[in-house]
Amino acid sequence: MERLESPARAAAGRASQNARLETLLALLEQRAHWSIAELAERFDVSEETIRRDVRQLEQAGRVQKIHGGVCLPGGTLEPPYRQRLREQAEAKQRIAECALALVRPGMTLMLDSGTTTLGLARLLAGMRDLTVITNSMEIAAEVLKHPGQRLFVAGGAVDPDYHAAFGSEPIDYCRQFAPDLTVLSMGAIDAARGFLDFDVGEAAFKRSLLPQARRVAVLCDATKFHKPGFVHVAGFGDVHDLVTDQAPPDDIAAAAAAAGTTVHLA
Repeated sequence: MERLESPARAAAGRASQNARLETLLALLEQRAHWSIAELAERFDVSEETIRRDVRQLEQAGRVQKIHGGVCLPGGTLEPPYRQRLREQAEAKQRIAECALALVRPGMTLMLDSGTTTLGLARLLAGMRDLTVITNSMEIAAEVLKHPGQRLFVAGGAVDPDYHAAFGSEPIDYCRQFAPDLTVLSMGAIDAARGFLDFDVGEAAFKRSLLPQARRVAVLCDATKFHKPGFVHVAGFGDVHDLVTDQAPPDDIAAAAAAAGTTVHLA
């Protein structure tokens, strides 16, 4: 006798799929293309399940199938890092300019591989007697142009989509430093869960920087509020400063205030 699925179980399955589809789209906003195998591993489902999800999103015009994977429509031509540089570029510039007020001569800075932190690195050109530590090849190349600044680069296998090194080697390397200010980009902010990202390796690297930092600043534009990130990086209590371009929603503002996180508006 055929076993019928209960209405409650069917509804739960639809809710689970809807959450997966939202997160899949958020992942594609962070990185231009993903393979079916990568997505299946991240969501802990079969590759056939991911293919069904992709077909559904493609029929709705939300994604484009490519050989062995998926991308946003028209997203196959531009390298992912360059694509992220163009997104919210004006807001990121204002945020970087605002964050510059947190930097003082003589500081040791840890800058992660975000595009907004790259904007901050460019603004450091006129400031001498700085020490900069980073896992980003783009930021390292920028700091090398600045006279009077010392540069330390956390090495390892470089991710071609992020132009940065992640994994155990850069984590171990960075643990020897105690920066005056650690500056992080972030993929998402949630009132209940705090600061989140979309890449497991990137999130692990950011988490590893928190214990050594004397002060932690997060730079992110307002599109990251309530975005469905799924890898936890930090709570509000771990972050001293949040620099953004618009006032956060009430629940996020309340969570920041309760934890003592200062919100700076660019």
